[in-house]
Amino acid sequence: MSGGLAALLDDIAAIAKLAAASVDDVGAAAGRASAKAAGVVIDDTAVTPRYVTGFTPDRELPIIKRIAVGSLRNKLLFILPAIMLLSQFLPWALTPLLMLGGAYLCFEGAEKIWEKVSGHDAGEEAPAVVQGDDYEKTMVAGAIRTDFILSAEIMVIALNEVATEGFVSRLIILIVVAIAITIGVYGFVALIVKMDDIGLSLSKRSSGAAQAIGTGLVRAMPVLLRWLAIVGTIAMLWVGGHILLVGADALGWHAPYALVHHAEEIAHSWPASGLFAWLINTGLSAVAGLLVGAVIVLVMHLIPRKGGHGAASAN
Repeated sequence: MSGGLAALLDDIAAIAKLAAASVDDVGAAAGRASAKAAGVVIDDTAVTPRYVTGFTPDRELPIIKRIAVGSLRNKLLFILPAIMLLSQFLPWALTPLLMLGGAYLCFEGAEKIWEKVSGHDAGEEAPAVVQGDDYEKTMVAGAIRTDFILSAEIMVIALNEVATEGFVSRLIILIVVAIAITIGVYGFVALIVKMDDIGLSLSKRSSGAAQAIGTGLVRAMPVLLRWLAIVGTIAMLWVGGHILLVGADALGWHAPYALVHHAEEIAHSWPASGLFAWLINTGLSAVAGLLVGAVIVLVMHLIPRKGGHGAASAN
């Protein structure tokens, strides 16, 4: 009896060690996958605050919560099942779908620049609090729609990092990545948009140091949010352009991305060559994204408008 109990305890201990090793493996794989997607995560963080600009402070965190829930829904209910099935049965379809998403990001970035240049940017509109609940719903929907593209890129990058794992392991790792990245991105976004409230609270304290820090935060936040909006626009062009360049290369059109690699090679002889190579790749990807986005903006906005003028003249 005692021998049987000892054997059972040994088996339980062996199973526990195996489970612990599996958890460690999943954690390590999720960490590697998240690190590979870090560039897109930064873009996601930079893009989101502009969707909260103009709302009253009491609406900022609820809006971020709604966007975060939408982002998690994007990842777990739509993107994850799709990429798991595609990677299992139609792996060749992932690249064209990603390129469609990249084209949409290019369009969004180029459209923001067009609105700024043409004088139709959102900065001239009434504040969000005046526009009401419908405007809030529109902004949340727009944020979730943009997040869908960035989340798809994050998840596919993560999938590529664990492509050799079994189906169940891939699924668990990607769930961990989806939850961790969503919490990280939107937790940081919440901190950014509430930084001015934190500064205001500090400025009312009796400590001179706290007052100075608080005043500095309050003054810095409008500038930071303005720059984040600019970074977010550039990020859409960069990520979208990079998706298109890499996708075209994977589908057999090597010339565009070969030019980028050739330009990167020039930087190898420079000091801090890694940094300059990254900047060259990023800059050329953004230029490619702007060119593609400008064509789509032309098709979506200018050509229909000219057609409408022509029709009006005919009448």
